Amino acid sequence: MSEKILTRNIHVPNLTSIDVYESLGGYSALRKALREFTPAKVMEAVKLSGLRGRGGAGFPTGMKWGFVPKNSGKPVYLCVNGDESEPGTFKDRVIIEKDPHQLIEGTIISAYALECHRAFIFLRGEFVYGARVVEKALAEACAKGYLGKNILGSGYDLDIMVHRSAGAYICGEETALLECIEGRRGHPRLKPPFPAVVGLYQCPTVINNVETLANVPHIINHGADWFAAIGTARNAGTRLFGVSGHVEKPGVYEFPMGITLRELIYDHCGGIRNGRNLKAIVPGGPSVPVLTADQVDVGLDFDSVAKAGSMLGSAGVIVMDETTCMVKAVRRITKFYAEESCGQCTQCREGTHWLYQILTRLEKGAGKPGELEIMLDICESMKGRTICPLSDAAAMPVESYIRKFYDEFAAHIQQQSCSVA
Repeated sequence: MSEKILTRNIHVPNLTSIDVYESLGGYSALRKALREFTPAKVMEAVKLSGLRGRGGAGFPTGMKWGFVPKNSGKPVYLCVNGDESEPGTFKDRVIIEKDPHQLIEGTIISAYALECHRAFIFLRGEFVYGARVVEKALAEACAKGYLGKNILGSGYDLDIMVHRSAGAYICGEETALLECIEGRRGHPRLKPPFPAVVGLYQCPTVINNVETLANVPHIINHGADWFAAIGTARNAGTRLFGVSGHVEKPGVYEFPMGITLRELIYDHCGGIRNGRNLKAIVPGGPSVPVLTADQVDVGLDFDSVAKAGSMLGSAGVIVMDETTCMVKAVRRITKFYAEESCGQCTQCREGTHWLYQILTRLEKGAGKPGELEIMLDICESMKGRTICPLSDAAAMPVESYIRKFYDEFAAHIQQQSCSVA
């Protein structure tokens, strides 16, 4: 389980410098792609590799690229989603701040595959330092001939721009991201049409996560079969796991897809802090259903986590020990979503606040009989009925926390106090 791809060089001094990156083999994949591959062959290599999107949904990357219509007469755009506003998620930030040229090289190769000549790296507004690092790296890449006109004498042209969001969580939703780049408020768009057909400036557009595109140079250098052999069936490659919460050694860890939660927490993160017992785990950021301690042997890949009743999502693993009040935990999550809802959809705008109000009463010892069922009913009404998934992201945690820790929630009503010591 020692395979490292994206973080192999992460501790090399001055890795943000293009000279250091090149000394480690950087931009060799770009040279190879432009010299030996047609755009179609790059796309085929990514399809055969089994690379799935690392932003949350886990959609096959090569298939997503294939949705872009050919010969539409319109320019194609590539947008790199570096917003990373999901709480407890911080793996893209590591690439952005420590190895920006890996991201840039992956973006150039991906743009070449899409026959795209203008790409955007969309960064979270709070990533001030990261934006400076990426802009400096882009300037270095231009100076070396990796960007701009006639890249490396290939005849291929590409410009990449950094666009910083206003800092709202909803800006990370792919269509809200497009609205931001176009200069409007970050409100999600109705779909269909999907961005691959009608995206940025009404043109075909592909939106991929930072971690996703950072894998592309390694697929070109080592081959699709090499990448597909890492991880598990249908879950190729490694994954960056941002582990936080009640563990001895929080941080970003890279392991092949399929490593179990038990291995990650106990073998690599030093176990539960202060020798306490494990109570619950969030496997993919707080917008996904929670897992209980008896599910600690689930494999961390898209399919295994889905089978366990949750989602791998952003791979933001949040560990909670026995001292955690689950009412307080989900109330805090719900407050975040209530504040970050853009307000377009009634179910999301009103539902998130209703849930937060009821959970606040429960935590203060003022809950009323029947309110758990009321919350479950609200959650059901919030799912699958809105423009974007934020409403679902707010409802799914509340629903799972109540169902899996029902007695603890009920105690808040019956005893008018928290049963957790």
